[in-house]
Amino acid sequence: MSEASKALQKIARGTGIVFAGTMISMFFGFLSRAIIARYFTTSEYGVFNLALTVLSIALVIATLGFQNALPREVAFYKEKEPSRVRDLISTALIIVVVNSLIWTAILFLEAGSISQVFDEARLAYALKIMAFALPFSALIGTMISISRGFGRVREQVYFQNILYPILWLIFVLSLTILNLPFASIFYVYLLAQSLKFFVLIFEVYRIKLFELKFSFDLKLGKELVVFSLPLMFVGILNFLMTWTDTLMLGYYKSSEVVGLYSAASPLARLIPIFLNSAGILYAPIVTSLYAQGKIKEMGKVYQILTKWIFLLTLPIFSVMFLFPEATILFIFGEKYISAAPALQILALGFMFHTFLGLNGLTLVVIGQPKLNMIGDTFAVVSNVVLNVLLIPKYGIVGAAVATAVSYFVANVFRSFWLYQKTKIHPFSWNYVKPLAISFVLLGLVKNLHLKVLNIWYAIPVLVVFLAVYFFLVLLSRSVDKEDVELFLAIEKRLGINLEIIKKILRRFV
Repeated sequence: MSEASKALQKIARGTGIVFAGTMISMFFGFLSRAIIARYFTTSEYGVFNLALTVLSIALVIATLGFQNALPREVAFYKEKEPSRVRDLISTALIIVVVNSLIWTAILFLEAGSISQVFDEARLAYALKIMAFALPFSALIGTMISISRGFGRVREQVYFQNILYPILWLIFVLSLTILNLPFASIFYVYLLAQSLKFFVLIFEVYRIKLFELKFSFDLKLGKELVVFSLPLMFVGILNFLMTWTDTLMLGYYKSSEVVGLYSAASPLARLIPIFLNSAGILYAPIVTSLYAQGKIKEMGKVYQILTKWIFLLTLPIFSVMFLFPEATILFIFGEKYISAAPALQILALGFMFHTFLGLNGLTLVVIGQPKLNMIGDTFAVVSNVVLNVLLIPKYGIVGAAVATAVSYFVANVFRSFWLYQKTKIHPFSWNYVKPLAISFVLLGLVKNLHLKVLNIWYAIPVLVVFLAVYFFLVLLSRSVDKEDVELFLAIEKRLGINLEIIKKILRRFV
């Protein structure tokens, strides 16, 4: 079995586990938010979300981009200089502890000033409590990133995706049952974060994942911070890309328009779910290949993985792009149906982000995080400029165009630089053929002008579309040897016999 196949199988196993954990997290997270929104007033719910937003920005700064850098750095040193891994981990944790405590103090002392910026007095009280959760959140994220560097997803899934959402839901339900006042939700948030931290610390110590030992290497610390700072700015830029359209719609239009857009945007952001799940283990595994100088194998992994991500994402994209009215009607109800055009445009933007693959992470793997920062800066600037030009006249459609274009710009930059540095790109001949088939079929179905408002009528059309699509993919012989090896590994992992599918594959491979 080739190095590429081995890497793909490891990534596939991790992707399946992370995807399941993500779905569980989303489900419990949705329940918690629904309960908070129903139990408290609209303005109180707004204060809570505003406090979370401020804390999220502080978390990005407090961790200095380590959450994105450490999976690569741990894997790289593990391959090149294993004796320095312990010092790297200890140094990273010490830096995060010190920096997060500094930002905790800043948040606490400046809570009043921050609340004045948003003209919301209650935000000051909220931030003074939630600020103390910052060190716990920063260390949790850092330790989970370290575990990913060792090729593990258990800590990510068990603690981040399962334990915390369930714990948070229990606490939120307790608030409603005990009829506690609004301020109690901030204390509960602090309690949930601290409990998650102590349980994770106990687990790290129990399984001896790494030694919790005081050791600070100044040279390693400088290298890590220099490497990570561009990733911190990327985190801030991604935050701006996520919220700029919503904030500018609120500025130029009304809260009602923001509400409409808030139906389309979260749905479209589900499209990269497989891409994000695959990214959890991609960096450490591919870093190992990079450290060994196996750029060709890296390219093969990139191409096969991108094709699989595209094939898995296509059904989600198709239902949103072909039947946006039915999708919104089914989930949000009739009053949000005017957001359908925005959903279509956003779906195109996020699908473009998906079909080019994990270009940003690969730039991090090859030690070029600055290029990510430059590309995302151009994307944010284009997003703001287009929002200013388009929102006053076109409303949510203008905001959707601005966001879609910004993701297009960011990904074109990343893919261009990745190809320039390594000659890695996603477009193998066996990926181009499925892409062309999907474009043609989507165009044909779109030109039928099917006005389907009921999701149950849309599903049969979608099933036929996908059946024809996958038949044409097989007919075009777009299956690689690594695809078959990956399929057989999944079959073995699931413990089931997929003989019928194997018979079909034998005819076309």
